[in-house]
Amino acid sequence: MTRKSTEAIISPPLHHFVGDGFRVHNFIPGIVPMHRMSPFLMLDYNSKYYFPPSVKPRGVDVHPHKGFETVTIAYKGRISHHDSTGNSDVIEEGGVQWMTAGSGILHKEYHEKEYSAKGGDFQMVQLWVNLPSRFKETSPKYQGFASSEIPFYELENNQGIIEIISGEYEGFQGAATTFSPTHLLNAKIVSGGKASFSFPSSYSTALLIIEGNALINNEEFARTDHFVLFKNDGTDFEIEAKEDAIVLILSGEPILEPIVAHGPFVMNTSAQIEQAILDYKNGKFGSIT
Repeated sequence: MTRKSTEAIISPPLHHFVGDGFRVHNFIPGIVPMHRMSPFLMLDYNSKYYFPPSVKPRGVDVHPHKGFETVTIAYKGRISHHDSTGNSDVIEEGGVQWMTAGSGILHKEYHEKEYSAKGGDFQMVQLWVNLPSRFKETSPKYQGFASSEIPFYELENNQGIIEIISGEYEGFQGAATTFSPTHLLNAKIVSGGKASFSFPSSYSTALLIIEGNALINNEEFARTDHFVLFKNDGTDFEIEAKEDAIVLILSGEPILEPIVAHGPFVMNTSAQIEQAILDYKNGKFGSIT
């Protein structure tokens, strides 16, 4: 076992709005290229932000995706989702939505009606996770998990818990099934608590500090809303919470294939992108009523 060292600790970039309901800092690919973080193609982080009450729910209207998966994690607030396969769900606080776009899907996502009417703090992460070429045309599917449905590991001496969204931790398997090795963990560590992690050195590995401040490997200090990128030089690292902290850990096996991205489509060739656009225009992604 060797210690994994940090490549960079990245401050949150200037925010922008996606639709009118998601005020996000884009870490991937805005700062860290998608090839560097494969299989993670995008990371949008809506840091904690107060939305005032609104009669009309804010969000993003109907739009397509093809060739990858979207993962939405709700830390504060509630998010409604509808898609062209007939799925309709609300992501509650602490919940996760894992949507496989695959061969093509339409969806819309917006603040849940009651939350929108009352207003309140909103905080979420959305990741795009690539699909290997052999699964680009897989049928769309939806995995939704309430907080109570996500397995967790209790750290010793009441130091906190590790929620396993996907992958595994200390023999506990995650809630979501994946098409390539992809670990997503929420570390909820009390002040002074520590947790250790180990992933293959070849995996793309990073942290996002959701709440609190943390010490990485007893030497690098990372503040709230900062992104920690690890080098591919070791396997193990440790997080120590300097105050009660929530840390999102992402680590995945790179998909060593060409990436051609165009808006909401991610394929392997330009010809496939052209076909995706044509399929969308011809209504092959279905409809939302």
